[in-house]
Parts: sequence; structure tokens; C-alpha cells
Amino acid sequence: MAKPNVVNKEDLIKYAKECLVDKGIEKFTLRAVAETAGVTQGTIYYHFRTKEQLLLDIVQNICETSWQEISQRNDHMIDHAIASAKSRCSYDSHFHKLFFSLVASSFNNVEIRGKLAEIIITENEALTGNLSNLWTDTPIEGVSLETWGILLNAIVDGLAVQALLQKDFPIEKTYKEFAQLISGLNNLVRKEDK
Repeated sequence: MAKPNVVNKEDLIKYAKECLVDKGIEKFTLRAVAETAGVTQGTIYYHFRTKEQLLLDIVQNICETSWQEISQRNDHMIDHAIASAKSRCSYDSHFHKLFFSLVASSFNNVEIRGKLAEIIITENEALTGNLSNLWTDTPIEGVSLETWGILLNAIVDGLAVQALLQKDFPIEKTYKEFAQLISGLNNLVRKEDK
């Protein structure tokens, strides 16, 4: 039996994530989300005009939750950020399949492109803010903290693409060396501070 329309948007996003994991992006529909949530399709349409809007809200929710968790960790913040990115990096990553499917859709949909741009800008700003808390100055002269934030975000997204496309992508080795790269940059900053 369908639940009354007292389900809020945040709860529907949780149900939609559950549905996405259970059914995969290929079988993900607003009807499937309604069934998972135990509500009518009308309830879903009340909160989300289209499947794409719901998918964008899922991506935004995952990103915001992740950045909130990372930002609250003053100790080993970068290690936590790398571990968080690594946990979503796999051949079968639902998050990255969703994210890159939306990127592909955005080439023909200005609204999706704008929303994804907002999400990426927010991620870049969060990374830059976290780096400015970690580094007193840029590790390499001429490369701003803002650019470091963009570059590190691009590295994480690039690793995700490779992991999605290569079943045997060396995730463990690559993320271990990525952490080593960050450690090397931290050492450069510390040397400059002395």
C-alpha cells in the first residue's frame, strides 16, 4: 500500500539511492523509486519533475554529504578525502556510472550541464578551502590553491573514469601513490615554512 504524501524530498533521495543500487542505472525509473519508497508516482513527480532532476539531486546529495564529513575532520582530512574518493572508485561504481551518465546527458541538456557545473564548482571550492587549511602557501610557486583544488578534483574524476573502463585498473596502487603525491606536496609546503 502506498504511503501518504508525507514523504519528504530527503527521504525520497534515500529511497532513490537504494533503488539505484538494487536496480542499476539501466533499470532506474521514477516508477521503480516510487515502488521502493512505497509511494505513488505522483509523490515522486511532486518533488522531482524528471528522472534527470532526481539523478542530479542524488549526485548533489552524495557530494554534499561527503564534503561535510571531510570538512568536519581536522585530523588527517586529506587522508580521509582520498579514502572517500577511493571507496567510490571501482569498475562497478554506481556513483560514477550515474555521474558520468549525467555528464553525457548534459551535452544536450543545458539545465543538467548547469547543475553539474554547480556541483563541480562547489567541490573545487571545498577542496581549495580544505587545502588552505592544510597549506600555508602553495607548494609550487605560480600554481594557486584554487588551481590545486581543480587539479586534485580532476585527478579523482579521471581515476574514476579509468576504473569504470578497466576491470583490472590498479586502484590500490594508484591511490597509494596518489596519497604519496599529496604527501610530497605537503613536504614542499613544510620546507618553505622553515
